[in-house]
Amino acid sequence: MSENRICVGAIAGAFGVLGEVRLKSFCAEPAAIADYGPLYTEDGTRSFKLRLTRPLAGGLGARLSGVATKEEADALKGTNLYADRTRLPKLPDDEYYYNDLIGLEVRDPGGATLGRVIAVHNHGAGDILEINGPGLKTAMLLPFTQANVPMVDISAGIIVADPPEGLD
Repeated sequence: MSENRICVGAIAGAFGVLGEVRLKSFCAEPAAIADYGPLYTEDGTRSFKLRLTRPLAGGLGARLSGVATKEEADALKGTNLYADRTRLPKLPDDEYYYNDLIGLEVRDPGGATLGRVIAVHNHGAGDILEINGPGLKTAMLLPFTQANVPMVDISAGIIVADPPEGLD
């Protein structure tokens, strides 16, 4: 997947029988996903023009170009959708796209390497960095807060983390 694309949503499955999909938007303003098209699959082999049709519980109804049947919509279930970075809004200095955090080296305040960010999760209560490294028995799940992560330097590829006692 190109570093010039950011995951902005996922197809949760078909909605109805005429090819409409249930879409989960990862955008701060969910309906803004329609402004960032065309949207691409992770491997970039398919692209879609998107038209929102209605709000749904837990998502949005949408029509994707080239998808005309329930079976075609069902086949896309679980597909992540990516937008070109140039189509997305510029973020304030203290906000980051998940894609920009994954792979960054994580160091403690003294400069010792803790590991690397392998994923960023958000289950509704805030962002969580998943960090893996040679000194860790299992992946560390670190809440992405100012107290736990006082510094992020994307250009240097470094995050300074101060995990709470017992988390490491």
